[in-house]
Order: sequence, then C-alpha cells, then structure tokens
Amino acid sequence: MNAAALNLADRAEPVTSWPAPDMSILSGGRTSPPPMPTEMFGELWPLVNDLAAGAGSPVDYVAVGVLAVCASLIGAKRRVQPYVTTPQWQEPCVLWVAPVGDPSSNKSPAIDAATGPLRAMEAELAEHHKTRLLGFQTVAERARQERSEWQAQVKTATKDGVATPPMPEAAVDPDEPQRPRLVVQDATPEAMGDILAGNPNGTLHLRDELAAWLMSFERYSPGGREFWLEAYGGREHTVDRKGNKAGPVNVSFNGVTVLGGIQPEKLRECLLRTADDGLVPRFLWVWPDPIQYRRPRQVADVGKLERLYRRLQQLEAKRSDSGKIEPRVLLLASDTADVFEAWVRENDDAVREASSLYKGFVGKLRGMVLRLALVVELMGWAAVGGCEPDTISVKTLAAVLGFVDDYAKPSALRVFGDAALPEEERNAAALARYIQKTKPKQVNARDIRRSSGIPTLKQANDVDLAIEALIEAGWLRGSKHRDGSTPGQPRKDYAVNPAVLS
Repeated sequence: MNAAALNLADRAEPVTSWPAPDMSILSGGRTSPPPMPTEMFGELWPLVNDLAAGAGSPVDYVAVGVLAVCASLIGAKRRVQPYVTTPQWQEPCVLWVAPVGDPSSNKSPAIDAATGPLRAMEAELAEHHKTRLLGFQTVAERARQERSEWQAQVKTATKDGVATPPMPEAAVDPDEPQRPRLVVQDATPEAMGDILAGNPNGTLHLRDELAAWLMSFERYSPGGREFWLEAYGGREHTVDRKGNKAGPVNVSFNGVTVLGGIQPEKLRECLLRTADDGLVPRFLWVWPDPIQYRRPRQVADVGKLERLYRRLQQLEAKRSDSGKIEPRVLLLASDTADVFEAWVRENDDAVREASSLYKGFVGKLRGMVLRLALVVELMGWAAVGGCEPDTISVKTLAAVLGFVDDYAKPSALRVFGDAALPEEERNAAALARYIQKTKPKQVNARDIRRSSGIPTLKQANDVDLAIEALIEAGWLRGSKHRDGSTPGQPRKDYAVNPAVLS
C-alpha cells in the first residue's frame, strides 16, 4: 500500500453497521386515522371532494366544516326528539367541531372553503340592516322631539301646580336593531350575549385557532366557561350586568355552533390542563393524516354549496310576539327509533368500559347522534329539494351511526391518546419528524434547542431525553468530541442513521 493510500486509511471513519431504525417512533404512539365515511353526505360528496382538492387539504376538514355551517344555519328553527313519549328530551341544532392538524395540513383553507359562501350571504344581510337603521334613526329622532315637547309640558304643569302629563308612547326610544350575524370570529361572552339577543337563530363561532379560545374563557370576566357550556345546550339565557339601566339582556336561544382548528402540539395543554367539566367531550374531533398535494382537476361548484346554505337559512319557523323562535320538532320515524334504542344500549356498555376524557365523549354521543341526524336529514333535503322532512329516516340514522362508530370514536381516541402521551415520547416523535424533514447527517443537542423550532425542546434535559429515545430506536448514535485540544465538555453530536433519511 502506498503512502497516499495509508494516509486515507488513517483518516477514514471505522465502518460499522447501523441497526434497522424503529420508524414507529414517528407516530409518537398515535393511532392511525380512520377513513372518512361518505354516506352522510349523499350526492354532496363529489362537491366536498372538489372543495377539498381546491384547498389542498384532506377531505375530512371540508366535510365537517360543511356540517358545522349547516347546523348553524338551521339553528333554533328545528329540534330533534327521539321518541313521542320523551318531549322533555329534545336536542338543539348545535355542533362543536374541531379539525386537528399541523400548520402545514391546510386546515384553514379547508375551513374557508366550507364557510366561504357565508360571506356573501352576510354581506346581503348587512345591506338590509342599513335600511333598517335608517328607519330606526327616523323613529328615534321623532322620539327625541316628542320627549322634548313632553318635558316642556311637565315643566309647565309643575309650575302651574297641575297633574303631570303622561309621557306619550311616541317619546319612548325605540330598540336599535341588531345587525344579523351568520359568523362571529372573536367575541367575549358579554359581546356574544348581545349578538345572540339580536340573532335569535344562533350563529357560527369560527376560530382559526381553537386553542386560543379554549384557554381564554376567564380572561375577560368570570363565568366565561359556564357561558360557553350553556351555549352548547341552546337554552334561554339571561345576561345580568352591573350598572345596566336597560335591565338584563335576554337571549331566547343561547345556541352557538363552534368550528375551529387546533394543532396537535397544543392539544395536551388545552385538553388536560382545563377543568374536566364536559366541555372537551362535546367536540366532534377530526384528525386525518396530511395529504400529498395534487392540483385540482376541476373547479368546485361553490354556487351549489351556497344554494344549499341559503335554503337552510330560509327555513321557516313561527315566532312569538317577543321574537323568540318556536322550533319545529322532528321525531325519529318508528323504525328509526328502534334502531336508535338498540344503539344506545350498546353505547352505554361502551361508556362503562371507557375511561378519562373518552368516557365523557362516549357518554355524550346520544345527543351528538341526534344532532348529526337532524343536520344530515335537512342537509340532504336542501341539496335535492322537495317537501321538507318531518321525521328522521332510518337511512339517515344508519349513516350517522356508521360515522360515529367508525370515524368519530376512533378520531376521539386518537386525539385523547395523543394528549395523554408522556412528554418524552411526544418530544422524541417531534425530533424524529424534524430529522426526516431537514435530513441532516448529524445533529447537535445545543443546535436542536436553539434552531429546530420545536417549542417543547428548549430545555437541555428535554432534548437529552428525546435524543436518548432516538438512540434506543436506532435513529441516532453518539459521536462526541471536543473542538481543539483544550479540556472541557465534549460536544453533544449525534450521527443520523442513513436509513431514516432515505
């Protein structure tokens, strides 16, 4: 061997074999997502697919977004009752829907695709509101003049020592009309109370980031969490305010459908660090895997979606003299009621076997099933036309039960299970995904803390535990050395298994 070859041999790293890496660490213990069932959407499914393709998102996000919008537009006008013999058990048309996914999963474009037509509809309502305001201002000015004249009469009567004239009705200030709202994006409980008082059909509360909402309930005033819990029930609600001379604000239908995305990293804080008062189990959780982007093959018929929404918005309902909506109640058809009864018994068995947050979720599924059935029945009618249904068909209930058992339950298990994972497993999975994304041949512990961008890996101990887990999984191998010849702590460098980068 010549001198050059000997020199290269001295400099070469020793060749050792890497173990086969455990790729399951990428999931961090997460279960696989279930496929989205299509039966509930009927002939709307191709449109939902086209909208998702245009948004570059999993179809799941658009599908549940459409369900939420439909529920908000039906609102107080319809309720569902399972049996003729249970008039005390009626469910309002209110859904809380939470799409889960990383920032790159296109949750927001999908939600925009589902809610987009509401913008044009609300703009029309705003124009109509301007006309109402002109009428209000005319009557208010007349009341001001009448009151001024009456005050002059009172002054004269007082001076002359005669009876005080009564204030004419025309001198009473009229109530200012509330602007119709189909979508509210950020509101305190007090502001939402005012909005609902002027919108007796309820509204949609749309949040781009649901975590901020879940963690803000007590930020403005005590009782915020209790208000939102009641907003799921759709009951009457009275808002008492200190110093409000006009008296309490009466909300005839405290029903707010909620739709908002949340990132997996924020689930733990929102789900496990808040009170277990039944708020979290009320959500329909949706967490599909990200999809590989493909350009859309055709333009989605957004006009069809808008026509569907408008038909639900225009559902008729009786109103009392005070403006309160008197809902029309849909019953389960006779054969549908039998199917529902059998399912409730099976679900009750599942409740007894469940634990923690999932137990609460399964326990509240009776009401969610009925609410979904009401939405799906009316959504299908609005899509095809004809006479409005007055019962829930067995076909609709079967589709909803399939969705709940095969999709909603596994999705909830995926969400609650991820939130309950030990912190080191979650951090190891996040670091593994970072390595696969950036494809470094070597990683350094300090660099991970400083520049990886992983929010839970900012402390040295957390990084060390995540690296230790990846070493055990065959992803990393230590290659510690010091810069220069001075004594000191060696650099925490780790070689990356080439198999995880390919």
